[in-house]
Amino acid sequence: MTTEVDFYELLEIERTADGAVIKSAYRKMAMKYHPDKTGGCADSEAKFKAVSEAYDCLKDPQKRAAYDRFGHAAYTQQQQGGGGGGFRGGGAGGFSDLGDIFETIFGQSGFGGQGGGRQANRRGADLRYDMEITLDEAYHGKKTEIAIDVSAACDSCEGSGAQPGTGVKTCGTCKGHGQVRAQQGFFVVERTCPSCHGAGQVIESPCRSCRGEGRVDKPKSLSVNIPAGVDEGTRIRLSGEGEAGARGAPAGDLYIFLHVKRHSLFERDGTTLFCRAPVSFTTAALGGSIEVPGLDGLRHEIKIPSGIQSGKQIRQRGGGMPVLNGRGQGDLVVQIDVETPTRLTAKQKELLEAFRETETGEECPQVSGFFSKLKDLWAD
Repeated sequence: MTTEVDFYELLEIERTADGAVIKSAYRKMAMKYHPDKTGGCADSEAKFKAVSEAYDCLKDPQKRAAYDRFGHAAYTQQQQGGGGGGFRGGGAGGFSDLGDIFETIFGQSGFGGQGGGRQANRRGADLRYDMEITLDEAYHGKKTEIAIDVSAACDSCEGSGAQPGTGVKTCGTCKGHGQVRAQQGFFVVERTCPSCHGAGQVIESPCRSCRGEGRVDKPKSLSVNIPAGVDEGTRIRLSGEGEAGARGAPAGDLYIFLHVKRHSLFERDGTTLFCRAPVSFTTAALGGSIEVPGLDGLRHEIKIPSGIQSGKQIRQRGGGMPVLNGRGQGDLVVQIDVETPTRLTAKQKELLEAFRETETGEECPQVSGFFSKLKDLWAD
């Protein structure tokens, strides 16, 4: 069973299922495929791991939202990052944490192994930071500083959680495993050790600064490099800049989500920039050229062919956005809007009247064709 199978299909539920339905579906399938009930069947064990991974993701609203939006890529990236939680708050870290999942459902752990000592030292949570930039900054890229408050390793105990000069000792109850076993019917279950709470070790003298956690909240300033060509929703990952893990465990990652402000002139579609340019009806009729200032700092000359119609688009190669992490530029597309004059002098009106008197109907073929159709309809 691979993780590429849709999590909703694994649990046999609809994508709109609520938390109670998800929990009920997982409980049913976990009871069916649990290795202690199926006699150690490899296929059943793989199925159990797969449905447990699906539940681990869908039970957490933030993980589920990321999965619904980005698919397996979002969940797999978290797993490869060391088993950290969702974008905010600690989450389960894959198959090594199935005991936690089973305990959530049944009030006890049901998957064998001695992974309890790892639970308390789980990797820190990933964090999310939303940053707003202008379209010009998206075009050119930028370096900036951000300030965040984040859990970091305690300076007093250097992340150990123990008072300086003291240490930790192996838990006498679980002998360092972090869990204690018990036989319940056909289940051989493991519960989190009540003495060390799954850590496998006991701190005799907790650090006064962090109260044994090994981490404290601190303000942090980070340098962020935004590459040229980023778009709305682009994510930048700063490895190891998330929350510190408890008692010296690795830190999570910081994900910066970019949001691009609306531009006064340009609209964007991928690497293509769009803008609308009004031209006078004389320019539209006789032809000419206009200049459009690009985000690259250059003035792009747009040649207007004679007889152009309103709504016609003219493409300028290489005048668009740069390709993110690549080479080349997109295009600039200018839509021509022909403007009818609203304020005319007496002389201009006189000239237009003279022009109208000389019209033959061939100057505007669409108008001529339209009225010809009307005449045909009236004749019928």
